[in-house]
Amino acid sequence: MKKFILFVLISMYGIFTINAQHTNILIDDIGSFMPPEEPTIIVNPKNTDELVAGSNIDNYYYSVNGGQSWSKGTLSSTYGVWGDPCVIVDTSGSFYFFHLSNPSFGNWIDRIVCQKTTSCGGTWTDGTYMGLNGTKAQDKEWAIVDRTNNNIYVTWTQFDQYGSSDTLYKSNIHFSKSTDGAETWSDALRINEVSGDCIDDDNTVEGAVPAVGPNGEIYVSWAGPEGIVFDKSLDQGETWLDNDIFVNDMPGGWAMDIPGISRCNGMPVTLCDLSNGPYNGTIYINWADQRNSEDDTDIWLSKSTDAGETWSAPVRVNNDPPGKQQFFTWMAIDHTNGYLYFVFYDRRNYDDNNTDVYMALSKDGGETFINFKISESPFLPWNNIFFGDYTNITAHDNIIRPIWARLNDGNLSIWTALVDPFIVGIEEEQYSMFSIEQNYPNPFKESTFISFKIKQPSQISLKVFDMFGREIATLINNRFLNRGKYTESFNPSQYDLTSGVYYFSLTSNHQNLKRKMIFLK
Repeated sequence: MKKFILFVLISMYGIFTINAQHTNILIDDIGSFMPPEEPTIIVNPKNTDELVAGSNIDNYYYSVNGGQSWSKGTLSSTYGVWGDPCVIVDTSGSFYFFHLSNPSFGNWIDRIVCQKTTSCGGTWTDGTYMGLNGTKAQDKEWAIVDRTNNNIYVTWTQFDQYGSSDTLYKSNIHFSKSTDGAETWSDALRINEVSGDCIDDDNTVEGAVPAVGPNGEIYVSWAGPEGIVFDKSLDQGETWLDNDIFVNDMPGGWAMDIPGISRCNGMPVTLCDLSNGPYNGTIYINWADQRNSEDDTDIWLSKSTDAGETWSAPVRVNNDPPGKQQFFTWMAIDHTNGYLYFVFYDRRNYDDNNTDVYMALSKDGGETFINFKISESPFLPWNNIFFGDYTNITAHDNIIRPIWARLNDGNLSIWTALVDPFIVGIEEEQYSMFSIEQNYPNPFKESTFISFKIKQPSQISLKVFDMFGREIATLINNRFLNRGKYTESFNPSQYDLTSGVYYFSLTSNHQNLKRKMIFLK
């Protein structure tokens, strides 16, 4: 019996230590109309247990436990549901699902559709729409909520005639907004200066992702014949700059060839820091391009600290040696601390088309980056299977949830990861102020003991958190400690804890160290 109990404990410990690094969660591997790909995800800042996601072509998903498990449904609308999913959430906890159209009476992708639910897991409305303009095609939309007034802003590409090589037909970037919770939408407004073609390639203007600034500014960039350009509005989208602001060249264009991927793009993603941190108001643009050769696609970031008037030289986000492929990037900002998170596919570990999913973190406003792998195993994509046009990621208050598609033996599936904020970016004894030991015993059922050594006299706090970053207990609260070794005990019986992974964190003004511990109830 003792041997059996020991085996169970070792097995449970193994499960936690292997999977808790960044546990991968399967969301969908069936789809409804077609295999799922091109995913989108959002976390509710007012309740981070709530997440809503979507994928091509008409799939929606929701989680009420922080992404640990998911329920699935199929979206339907009078106006049709036809791809480019984008989900956002407003200040009341209502979720919005934007997509392209395919109406029974009308034309394929002739408008941008928005469907709404007032709760996570609730019923979706039939939808409202914007951008209807005869037979012109409305494509590649993205949306954002201004959390100061609940306005919704949407940008997208209008094609005079989708796919045409006729130079008389143009593509342009359009904007619309709703001030009444998606009941009605303003007339579509063209905001770009230089048009693109309609081929849906490098010289087409695409990739418009709006961002909101700290004073209600609306920022947006896109890619096209002039590289990456930027525009802004200071009056809630009523007027825009007369001239597009140049951000950066995009060598090779936004459409790129990646072995094993039927179609790939590096379109830009625009975000603005709304935290109370030192980078408040900084605008970031993230994209991928092949300036270092077709065999060396990289992830890039440029930023502006003057409301988009000038832009920094691009900084490489992936930190591997040159010569490998990184592609399909997306970016999120945790507005509680200003941290930047990036997700992308990565082949740094292989000499073939095997692909991992990586993330990058910047804690210093895009100056430096920590890269880390989040997929538990690689996958091998096939050229003849469409992967969608993007990945996605959402972050708030240390809840970081990327979403991506992967391929196993020809079968597409959608995944997320429970990204562990206490593993990512730990600066182990960087300042040599103190060191910390693993708690003992671990795993534990009753009291466990935490030991640490103070190397320089410091104000110290020692706290315990759950796996979502929520504080459980304070063992030392900002106490001044001299040099020496200290031990504190943590007794789980004082708290209503369930079995699982927890963390203890030792903090001073200059350093923070964290360790994982496992409680078995």
